[in-house]
Amino acid sequence: MQRKPSLILAFALVAILLLPAPPSAQQPPPPAPPAQSVPPASTPDASQAPPAGQNPTVIQSRVNLVDILFTVLNRRNKLVPDLEKADFKIFDDKAPQEIRYFSKQTDLPLRIGMLLDTSNSIRDRLKFEQDASTNFLFSVLRHNKDEAFVMTFDDEPQVIQKFTGDAGALRDEILKTRAGGGTAIYDAIYSACLNELSHPPRPPGDQPDVVRRVMILISDGDDNLSTRTRAEAIEMAQRASVVIYTISTSTQWIALSQTDPSKAANRKNHLTPGDQILQDLAEETGGRAFFPYHVDDLDQSFQDIGDELRNQYSIAYSPTNYVMDGRYHRIRIETPDHKGYQVRARRGYFARANASAAGTPPAGSPR
Repeated sequence: MQRKPSLILAFALVAILLLPAPPSAQQPPPPAPPAQSVPPASTPDASQAPPAGQNPTVIQSRVNLVDILFTVLNRRNKLVPDLEKADFKIFDDKAPQEIRYFSKQTDLPLRIGMLLDTSNSIRDRLKFEQDASTNFLFSVLRHNKDEAFVMTFDDEPQVIQKFTGDAGALRDEILKTRAGGGTAIYDAIYSACLNELSHPPRPPGDQPDVVRRVMILISDGDDNLSTRTRAEAIEMAQRASVVIYTISTSTQWIALSQTDPSKAANRKNHLTPGDQILQDLAEETGGRAFFPYHVDDLDQSFQDIGDELRNQYSIAYSPTNYVMDGRYHRIRIETPDHKGYQVRARRGYFARANASAAGTPPAGSPR
């Protein structure tokens, strides 16, 4: 009986040893890895997709690239198609610029706006105007590549045929035109550039969205109804990268058979105020003004325009002095090693933003 307390004490000691240890007696958890070994949340692995519900970070930058299409003529007003990048120097507000891109653009798809003056002052020359413009479109438009639209203007501009590559459809609408009313030239130019030539149809297939935007304006130049000014019309053409070719109707066109041989040299050399306006529109946009005397001269004018459209140079540069302040910058292109050559290009651009500007086309300024 004396051994029972010892036996009870032994069982109690075993029970105590088998109980779990209190929290303070547990082993500490393993140490966390160093903080620098965990990538910070702000710099995720670029190879992994972003977490669900989040958009990837997009870095945007503005590239101020000015591109210019132009032609070069020699002393005899003949096209010079064989120059290279080293033959040109370009200046932006008199500051020399580095030419970043250069090419010979001989095969660009054409987007042509044919603007016909159908005011009362053109009435007796309308038939010649219709025939010559139709012949031009048939000779210039290439199947599945070039497109044109026709706009007439008297009191106000009106598109009578939207962009199409069908020269027959263009001809049919041109032959329906009738003369009468006033002359709103600047409104017509502004509207054609803003509503048509600023976003012309893209070339078919997978070709780059690069086209040659051209306006053929046939008029006497005497505007008497426009709400837009000449400066506004020119600016819109420059911003839409539209080159304007003008053909004056201020001379009474006659056939060669009607010409007095003794006065064969008596060609028109005096420019009327309207002619000077047409010349200004062409020169500011890099085009050319024509002042035909005979009907045959009219056909030759269209042929010369077609030749120029197939023999273009292209230069692009990033202005070193560019500030997006809306200011007008003058452009000058020279051929220092070729004296007597004349470069026909638009005279400048407006340094302003293109995106989301109300009523403003997305082209013609640096981008």
